[in-house]
Amino acid sequence: MADFLIRRGNLRDTSWTETPAAPLADGQARLKVDAFALTANNVTYATFGEAMGYWSFFPAADPAFGRVPVWGFATVTESKAEGVAPGARVYGYLPVSEQFDVSPIRVSAASFMDGAAHRQGLAPIYNTYIFNAADPSYDPAFEAQQMLFRPLFTTGWMIDDCLMETGADIPETVVISSASSKTALALAHCLKQRGAVEAIGLTSPANKAFVEASGLYARTTTYDEVDSLHARGLTAYVDFLGRPALTADVHHALKDRLVRSLVIGVTDWEGNRAPVEAPGPQPEFFFVPTYAAERAKALGADELNARTGKSLAGFYAASSKYLTPEHQKGRAAIETAWRQTLDAKVSPSTGLILNF
Repeated sequence: MADFLIRRGNLRDTSWTETPAAPLADGQARLKVDAFALTANNVTYATFGEAMGYWSFFPAADPAFGRVPVWGFATVTESKAEGVAPGARVYGYLPVSEQFDVSPIRVSAASFMDGAAHRQGLAPIYNTYIFNAADPSYDPAFEAQQMLFRPLFTTGWMIDDCLMETGADIPETVVISSASSKTALALAHCLKQRGAVEAIGLTSPANKAFVEASGLYARTTTYDEVDSLHARGLTAYVDFLGRPALTADVHHALKDRLVRSLVIGVTDWEGNRAPVEAPGPQPEFFFVPTYAAERAKALGADELNARTGKSLAGFYAASSKYLTPEHQKGRAAIETAWRQTLDAKVSPSTGLILNF
């Protein structure tokens, strides 16, 4: 089977390798990767691969390389695991590989988890595979949107929930960097549904027109205009860019209006991430699996899933106004898509869907 490998110390150094498929052991299943989305979120996985354990999900034979995780659909082709039948189709965390093996545990009609030894101790949200046939959020008409947005929308929803439902100071304004990124769009959508909070998008001059046309933000400001940034009432800053110098500028501009500052991702993955001293609240790193587990305890898992599922279904249809899935096929296309994503050369109005 073919695996797309990325050198962990140099994300532009990539290669393909062929790995012979070994006979399945009892309790294992083999999945063929059908299709997956590639976004800036996957670059974040690679950038934080060492610190956050993302390389551990799909290790490569050579530890200098890794297989970056992606979200998509796969079909069971062989199985020696009870309850996981050949032909079953699942959604979940995949490697950029033609196929991969799992060791299903906690198998139910709805899902299973990969109990492989190397995935022990990793966040359950990343180890769970959901059967399409039993997934209330699955809609064949929106498969592309599910691959592109489901995990990113969940992040956006959780940030919205954290700011608006659990904080001591509820903001009237939320400033969002990398406003054209898909997770930022999901957050802005959730905030807009509330009606009482204003979202301000920070973006590059090249993406300003797209951000404005999305209709999700009350105002759009370019990064070089942050010094003149103003906001209404108590304000939160959500950083998807990962540029501490910009965070400092936002903190200085908003002064005592700023009550929360959340760090989410690094769309500027090659930028200088050295900390910069800034006034106001200490920036908090927001890790979705941890927050989601806390909310599941507080609300109950069923209630949390019902809330996110209802909001997600509405977002799939709404996203068609500003994003068009683009399907590409083959190894060369996958490699090109990775490099374009690294270099931020993919139009914000395009969602890359890839397969072999």
